[in-house]
Amino acid sequence: MIIGATGLLGKALTHEWSGDEVVGLGSRDVDIRDADRMREVVESHRPDWIVLAAAYTNVDDCETHPDLALAVNRDGAVNVAQAAKQTGAKLLFLSSDYVFDGKKTSPYETEDARNPQSVYGRSKAEAEVRLLDVLPECCIARTSWLFGTGGKCFPDTILKLAASRPALDVVNDQRGCPTYSVDLSRAIIQLCRNHASGIVHVTNAGECSWFDFACEIVKGGGLATEIRPVSSQQMARPAPRPAYSVLSPKSLRPYGVTVPTWQDALPRYLRERGN
Repeated sequence: MIIGATGLLGKALTHEWSGDEVVGLGSRDVDIRDADRMREVVESHRPDWIVLAAAYTNVDDCETHPDLALAVNRDGAVNVAQAAKQTGAKLLFLSSDYVFDGKKTSPYETEDARNPQSVYGRSKAEAEVRLLDVLPECCIARTSWLFGTGGKCFPDTILKLAASRPALDVVNDQRGCPTYSVDLSRAIIQLCRNHASGIVHVTNAGECSWFDFACEIVKGGGLATEIRPVSSQQMARPAPRPAYSVLSPKSLRPYGVTVPTWQDALPRYLRERGN
């Protein structure tokens, strides 16, 4: 069962998953904030695995709507975990690099302390703690800088802006791992089939800044737009972003999961997008 099947990741998961019976549910099918309805839905399908990809992901909006962010991302996740527990389903929950403060200078390991700096990050961090309490065997898959077709994402925004502007300013002091929805989906499917539990970090291999990423996107899209590096202070946003949120892939090794580099993923995304 994929909850959040109409989102960017949910669409990729639904498309990539074969060989098993897959039930995809969007927000019109079930509101994860409704515990009773959530229980009914899980009880009626009785899935082996539930992948919870539904979330309130607008990081800046979360700052102005903290109650909604916590109701969806934390309390909603707990409702899904309780429904899974009741029916004996296994759960994989999508979490985020935003659970960290971004103050490290080496890749974050799964056991590093959570210290979220934003409401969105706090909603995910608190969800992780509660889920491990409700369902100790659940799998928490943290990812970062998600991009793909079928939804809003950084490359799509850059390509649309670059098509009509001679120059773009992009921050050069935040580093992370761009992650292609198709590659993330394939890794999630492997994790479920390998009965993964505990916290894992799942991103494309390699790291870069948003500026580096934008340069490659524009080049890959065949555009001549100039990309200019700026600081986070110059591009102030409501929610603070981790300055460094590279996630270590070490936790994937026991499951035999490897994810291609983001440089390998970007051309595939551009082809899928029709560039």
